[in-house]
Amino acid sequence: MLINHGVPECLMKAVMDGCAEFFNQTEEEKREFEGKHMWDPIRFGTSLNPKKDKVFFWRDFLKLLVHPEFHFPHKPTGFSEVAFEYCKRTRKLARDLLKAISESLGLEECYIEKTMDLDSSFQIFNSNLYPPCPQPELAIGLPAHADYGLITFLTQNEIGGLQVKHNGEWFDVNVLPNAILVNTADHLEILSNGKYKSIVHRAVVNNKATRVSLAVSNGPSLDTIVSPAPKLVNSESHPPAYAPIKFKKSLELLFGPSKH
Repeated sequence: MLINHGVPECLMKAVMDGCAEFFNQTEEEKREFEGKHMWDPIRFGTSLNPKKDKVFFWRDFLKLLVHPEFHFPHKPTGFSEVAFEYCKRTRKLARDLLKAISESLGLEECYIEKTMDLDSSFQIFNSNLYPPCPQPELAIGLPAHADYGLITFLTQNEIGGLQVKHNGEWFDVNVLPNAILVNTADHLEILSNGKYKSIVHRAVVNNKATRVSLAVSNGPSLDTIVSPAPKLVNSESHPPAYAPIKFKKSLELLFGPSKH
């Protein structure tokens, strides 16, 4: 969890207000942005993959590709400008954190920045709305999963619901006001040869209040081949635990092939 992260409190409030305002639009207004394909740059919906999912989760989402190209709905007014600034600042925050992670692994400070081609990093803006559920014990907001990419930044309104798994048990995560929660993700685990673990987490729902969350995923460029850093691999004591894979290919394995 990050405090004193340099992202202004007023900007964090504005982007969360924008997310809530988007979901408060009429169904007709929101359906204007309904995606038909997993790789659509602007996608509103309820399911991760409508063609495959047998159960739809108790949530709405707005998923946007925001870097290296910025895509955003034109409504509500002013939302895109606020989000653009938030995404820019969180990309810088991600670079700073990944420099520290590089050093913690005994690598050069800019190793991750250079090898993961962060100038063309793949950044996703993913906001979720979890309305009150009449039978929360029978529903799930999002099932257990780990994030793709390198690191994910999570913020939320005052309503909790995030849980992380540790030693086989689930624990509630109480995020401090104006703090940013950091999840280490799948491709950082690969790069670090398992020294950093991808965090398994889920979202639970309640029957009293609406939860709004925002997850900003920061990954390598789509064409980057992610593999354990050579300095972290030793054929005897630390063999490579993961095979090299192009980042785009790993996303296609998760979500389906790109239409491009």
